[in-house]
Amino acid sequence: MFILTTIADVIQIEPSDFVKRSAAALEDNINEKYANKVIQRVGLCICFYDLLSATEGLIGHGSGVINVKVTFRLIIFRPFRGEVLEGTISESTSAGLRLHIELFDDITVPGPNNLLDGTSYDLRESVWVWTTEDGEKFHFDKNERVRFRIEEEIWTDQAADEEGGIIAVEREVEVGDSEAARRKREEDERKRRNKTPWRLVASMAQGGMGILTWW
Repeated sequence: MFILTTIADVIQIEPSDFVKRSAAALEDNINEKYANKVIQRVGLCICFYDLLSATEGLIGHGSGVINVKVTFRLIIFRPFRGEVLEGTISESTSAGLRLHIELFDDITVPGPNNLLDGTSYDLRESVWVWTTEDGEKFHFDKNERVRFRIEEEIWTDQAADEEGGIIAVEREVEVGDSEAARRKREEDERKRRNKTPWRLVASMAQGGMGILTWW
């Protein structure tokens, strides 16, 4: 679930941090820059782990900011494919379930393919229901604790999406679409740009998976 990743970067230390020890100032600024952020193709950064090397700082012209080239390691949340975790159901829709754990909340379980055989969506109650061979019904209720398995991870390059989204909206305006159509496309582009940078796809289709109290 957790890995150590080595990063090389230039870290800036503001004059207000000069009262700190150099190591403490570097750690604080590394955490401020990376903690609780997703690094593309790496994972969710939890926090600074250790400092491997650092150069002498160079003072920026006119700003007083010190720039330090550093190599350090971060603790990264990156579950592997097939890893079994426990979490909580945060949302249930006809598309599937959304789960969250203490560190991360972009976990989806597409239904019904990634759920136990015999599971279907109850539109009236807005909940997924597992019906056993004996006819018993068990509900995937919101806020229930569940066990699930990681199947896939999906990355979204937000910088590329944002650039592409702006171009797409401008093109729609140029061709003279109706106002309603233009607004809809702009809204679609905003949603696309706001996609999470990293999403995990999970399953609960195996024995022992699903609501913890079932097993």
